[in-house]
Amino acid sequence: MKKGFYTIMAAQFFSSLADNALLIAAIALLKDLHAPNWMTPLLKLFFVLSYVVLAAFVGAFADSRPKGRVMFVTNTIKVVGCFTMLVGAHPLIAYGIVGFGAAAYSPAKYGILTELLPPDRLVAANGWIEGTTVGSIILGTVLGGALISPHIASHILKHHIPTVNTPAEAAMLVIMAIYVIAALFNLRIPDTGARYPKQERGPIKLVTDFADCFLILWHDKLGQISLAVTTLFWGAGATLQFIVLKWAEVSLGMSLSEGAILQAVVAVGVAAGAIIAASRVPLKKSLSVLPVGIMMGIAVMLMAFYTRSLFPAHWGVYFGHLHVPGYLIFAYLFLMIVGGLSGFFVVPMNALLQHRGHVLLSAGHSIAVQNFNENLSVLVMLCLYAVLVWLDVPVSAVIVLFGTFVCVMMWFVMRRHQANQRAFDSVALIGEVKH
Repeated sequence: MKKGFYTIMAAQFFSSLADNALLIAAIALLKDLHAPNWMTPLLKLFFVLSYVVLAAFVGAFADSRPKGRVMFVTNTIKVVGCFTMLVGAHPLIAYGIVGFGAAAYSPAKYGILTELLPPDRLVAANGWIEGTTVGSIILGTVLGGALISPHIASHILKHHIPTVNTPAEAAMLVIMAIYVIAALFNLRIPDTGARYPKQERGPIKLVTDFADCFLILWHDKLGQISLAVTTLFWGAGATLQFIVLKWAEVSLGMSLSEGAILQAVVAVGVAAGAIIAASRVPLKKSLSVLPVGIMMGIAVMLMAFYTRSLFPAHWGVYFGHLHVPGYLIFAYLFLMIVGGLSGFFVVPMNALLQHRGHVLLSAGHSIAVQNFNENLSVLVMLCLYAVLVWLDVPVSAVIVLFGTFVCVMMWFVMRRHQANQRAFDSVALIGEVKH
């Protein structure tokens, strides 16, 4: 990998670390404000909404100047959002500002990979980026929880800093410092020298251009397959976060905090799968991982039949005086496999989509189209899940429906790819470079 790639990884790690720690701090702040419980999931909604609403504009912005400078500017927007929350803005509005910065940050973060690296390095690069991102999600969640704890927050509060009066506000101060570290790495990202035609500024023209890019990518024989898979994956992944929490409560008798650990286990599996894919699956063979998506759907369905009653109460492993129940050990292993399958099949698809987007469009525009589709999928699938919860559908039935949906959609994607291949050898296009 080129030296600049590691700088990009460092910038992405610290920026994502702060994003995830800030979510925990924002939830704590809502509790301090005695906000109703239904506001908590709206934090994610306000954050993701920018990816959908601003998709037509952020791609053009990412291509209008060097990507490192774009990442610096958009990371600064995140700092502004964090600061407004610190000084009294409503957490939903402030976290929405952070989401705005993240939406504009993403096309530059992924787009620069296609400018910096040759096509045959994209799968490996995406594996490291995804692994780094997952690591930042896990550590960010842990860091956010630690920073809002009274013991750690007291070390900051004793300095009597203006506007910093609660553990949540003390956490935000530290998180702002992490954003600043990310900004310093942004400034060290090299200029790749890639330049694009002058970008449009009129809203109508930008929306029209975005619609054209949207249609171009969906009509491309390779683009439509990789875009369908990544769209399904991110919508399913966001929903699976909530399903795991409910499954842990109903089937394993775990509390919310214990269930959150299971989410981290899935994330570790995703990181492992991403790293394996990065080292084993070249871009030319990226479409060979499609059957793994069906395997993931089947594995998720098996969750519906997994309960703690399958294991004797006394069975487990002792670490000194600590007893880890057998049902929990196998739950960890099982969820790590589910995560591993997810990471293994999505990383090559992500790399293929970036490659085709770079060939057909431009780095920024292609990632903006990808973000629009993926986050629209997140919103739709979370809404469907919320309806099922509102209807009191048992979690086991929800899991079976969810796994079946993933399997069926992946089967349709595979059939579509087979039809494309019969009409034209689209796989031969992989590795084609932009002239």
